[in-house]
Amino acid sequence: MIDDELLEAEEKMEKAIDVARHDFTNIRSGRANAGMFTPILVDYYGAPTPLQQLASVTVPEARTVLISPFDRTAMAAIDKAIRAADLGVNPTDDGNVIRCVLPSLTEERRKDYVKMAKAKAEDARVSIRSIRRKAKEALDKIKKDGDAGEDDVVRAESELDQLTKRFVDQVDKLLEAKEKDLLEV
Repeated sequence: MIDDELLEAEEKMEKAIDVARHDFTNIRSGRANAGMFTPILVDYYGAPTPLQQLASVTVPEARTVLISPFDRTAMAAIDKAIRAADLGVNPTDDGNVIRCVLPSLTEERRKDYVKMAKAKAEDARVSIRSIRRKAKEALDKIKKDGDAGEDDVVRAESELDQLTKRFVDQVDKLLEAKEKDLLEV
């Protein structure tokens, strides 16, 4: 019973780390990244459709992204969706592919992205701490109901604290790597 709570908490914390990684991927750094275009939804025949289902996204150069639609009739809709996504890129359509050249980041913009990364990291930490709190409440309930001994619950709480620290440290490492990436000129 106690082990189930710890295992569930660990799984949820791993999911929080995955979300943090995904959030960091979506923050633009100096180099082009196909992941930047993941959240874009295109109005394709009246239905919001993810860009990856309508086109292949490739990065041939450090600051260039090529979007090759599978259906040429969707070019205008894809172009419109990219412009509306506020990625700071100006797509150009040559009839076959949509080319997005990322402008180099200014120092001020880099600092804004670092602030955004720190906010995402704090969200991940809060999520991990929330998972810890819920698991602790479940452990306290187990102890109160008499389903496990007090020593077992104290040991489990200690493991839970170590687990929480390990995952918070992972978030800090992810943030540190993203900051380094963002501030690299």
